[in-house]
Amino acid sequence: MRGITRRGFAATALGAASALLAAGEAVAAAGEAVAAAGEAAAEGRAPAGQGRRPRRDVRGMWLATVANLDWPSRPGLPPAAQQAELLARFDAAVAHRLNAVFFQVRPTADALWPSRYEPWAECLTGQQGRDPGWDPLGFAVREAHRRGLELHAWCNPYRVANHTDPGRLVPGHPARRHPGWALPYGGKLYYNPGLPEVRRFVQDAMLDAVRRYAVDGIHFDDYFYPYPVAGQTFDDDAAYAAHGAGFPDRADWRRNNIDRLIREMSHRTAEAGRRAGRRVRFGVSPFAVWRNHATDPAGSATRAGVQTYDDLYADTRRWVREGWIDYIVPQVYWNIGFPAADYAELVPWWSRTVAGTGVDLYIGEALYKAGDPAQPAAWQDPAELSRHLTFAHGYPQVGGHVYFAATDVAEDRVGALARVVSDHYGGPARPSA
Repeated sequence: MRGITRRGFAATALGAASALLAAGEAVAAAGEAVAAAGEAAAEGRAPAGQGRRPRRDVRGMWLATVANLDWPSRPGLPPAAQQAELLARFDAAVAHRLNAVFFQVRPTADALWPSRYEPWAECLTGQQGRDPGWDPLGFAVREAHRRGLELHAWCNPYRVANHTDPGRLVPGHPARRHPGWALPYGGKLYYNPGLPEVRRFVQDAMLDAVRRYAVDGIHFDDYFYPYPVAGQTFDDDAAYAAHGAGFPDRADWRRNNIDRLIREMSHRTAEAGRRAGRRVRFGVSPFAVWRNHATDPAGSATRAGVQTYDDLYADTRRWVREGWIDYIVPQVYWNIGFPAADYAELVPWWSRTVAGTGVDLYIGEALYKAGDPAQPAAWQDPAELSRHLTFAHGYPQVGGHVYFAATDVAEDRVGALARVVSDHYGGPARPSA
């Protein structure tokens, strides 16, 4: 209906013609407004000029510890130096008016706290299982909250090591005590998601953090079944033979394994929070393409080489529609106009997906690409990220943005985050809850 006007009335008197023309334009304007509202509703955004629901206003950053990506700068630093570096990361978040940190506390089936289930993380001392002499997670929770920052405990569910040799794991590591639990693939070692005992164990290991610390959430990244590696097979034949009966094919069985992990972790996280007398949220930050439209009419108009449903066996759309998670942070790591996966396509797709579900939507932003000469021309413009927030603001389901990663927040090499702060974060961050 947009653009159709109701004019063309014939009249003999100029006054009558003017009156009819004005009436016609009013009707047309009303028709266009209805059309615009209908288009906006279909796309999951708010009609222009209408009030939007209050946003949670999450302004977050991921702080990665695997391979010492963001912190600590190198393994083996004295506790005081590690603490000073971590506080500098938190202070950078506050300086950029952020209000949440997604802190990687279980990077490779090891822990940044004295876990009852897994050894101390290698990134702290350079030797897995060695006590660093302090409690990083306890310190992080306390200092984040002191600064008004939420602290979400970011866990990688199934990655065991960035190598394939179980003998390099610390003696007593669960993957050594249970050698049938782990599989090599693509140069790394993974827990096998097809084993019920593995699924229960990784939940127990992650929930230990919820029970012992006042974390605001448990956060999974995008690694479920591993990303495909050409010419290699994830050899879960034995697990499929033992547990795959009743499924039409291995793909459906694998998806069910991950569905159960998410559903059970959701229930157990909520229950652990209730017992502790506080709310603990559960969220996931998946690769942003569920399925391409060419594969599934319900998918996004993208041409991505990876689809989480088909390649990682992660049915992220179902998790939202079933309400198994509290929030989702799709990693929309492409610029506006990127042909294979356009930011301006994926934000509306995810907005439609979460609409009416009660699941909060935050957009994962590729701050690390800003100013990187290896990236497309759009990322050389410091205003690209600010344009992302301007675009996303038209979709009321978008409740915030999370930036990868903490080092890039602190360095902000071309001022892209400073531009976001100037354009969109006019005051100190409100608490997101």
